[in-house]
Amino acid sequence: MRRFSILILLISITAGMLYAGGYQVRLQGQRQTGMGLIGTSLRGDASSLFYNPAGLSSINGKWSFSAGFSPIFNKVGFRLDGDPNTVYNDNPVGTPFSFYGSAMITKKLGFGIGAYTPYGSSSVWGDDWIGASLVQDLSLKAIFIQPTLSYKFGDVFSIGAGLVISSGTVELNRAVPYNSPAVEGQANLTGDAMEYGYNVGIMVTPGDKWSFGLNYRSEIIMSVEDGEAKFTLPTSIQPIIPVENKFSADLPLPANLDFGVSFQATEKLLLAIEANYVFWEVYDSLKFTFEEQPDLLNSSNPRLYSNSLIGRIGAEYKFSDIVTGRLGMYYDPTPTNEDYFTPETPSLTTLGISAGLSIYPIENFAIDISYLHLETKQASKSYVPANFKGDYKSRTIIPGVGLTYNF
Repeated sequence: MRRFSILILLISITAGMLYAGGYQVRLQGQRQTGMGLIGTSLRGDASSLFYNPAGLSSINGKWSFSAGFSPIFNKVGFRLDGDPNTVYNDNPVGTPFSFYGSAMITKKLGFGIGAYTPYGSSSVWGDDWIGASLVQDLSLKAIFIQPTLSYKFGDVFSIGAGLVISSGTVELNRAVPYNSPAVEGQANLTGDAMEYGYNVGIMVTPGDKWSFGLNYRSEIIMSVEDGEAKFTLPTSIQPIIPVENKFSADLPLPANLDFGVSFQATEKLLLAIEANYVFWEVYDSLKFTFEEQPDLLNSSNPRLYSNSLIGRIGAEYKFSDIVTGRLGMYYDPTPTNEDYFTPETPSLTTLGISAGLSIYPIENFAIDISYLHLETKQASKSYVPANFKGDYKSRTIIPGVGLTYNF
């Protein structure tokens, strides 16, 4: 019975591994990243498609193209309670990207399409670290495709809406302990899903100085069907627990409600503030349903995330017709529950500081560069079901480069 109960615990813990606060990535435009990831009230190029579709009909020029890439270098340290040694993960470089194109169909109606990666994470702790029975490595990738329409009513008010087509994959590996501390087994879970959502926004520009934006990106429930679960098990338990199985699960991607204000303080200086409300409460629990041995393996694991409010400030300064610089800052409180905090992608309260630069070698063409530094507050967290407690701290460095062309 002990072996059965430990295996049930394995599945329960695994259910919590497939989604965490650290999976939301807002690196969808280099200009916005340089200003503290602010974009809801900004206009200028086709990247408005993500931050606020309403801005798509207010771009200068008939055509706009924007593309960018922001490699993520992340290091997380963990120190188990009572252990003086700190363990560090070995995460691969993250690869979020974005590509947008838009065109003005009429003077008031704009159309655009974009491909971007708002969710994704990779975490590698190794096969024999202290928490190997919780997670060894995890990879989550999601790509969104968004066709969008935007309409401008006069010079003040515009609206926009886009259909979001989401495609994602997930893979998890972890050790399976049985009657001794030694690792006697291995679990591998893989799955994919395709779902739909939407992105809608409004923008109000009363004059040349002020701009107000409101954007809502819908919740998307990624439903994994016929995912593959493979277990490397001792021969004594294989007749009871199948080494290959199928599973289904719903993985929630939370809705976002963003409000931003921009103010053209001088001819060269633009100031902006923004608030992002993330509906993390959708991640209340995660249920796994297995095709074989459901009575033994099915699980429901609580996560109890809380909604969070992110505050941002940013500035943009035009030094000349060739160079524009940017600075930004934001504070992102963790949505996680202290009793259900897992090390697969630790989501800690984060302070973000950013800078950016655009260089215009020719008219209407920009080389965009950004830098984002994320520092977390060290915190003691627990995963109560496994009695796993310790201190976490992380640092993330994200350079970015992109190209923008309006004509």
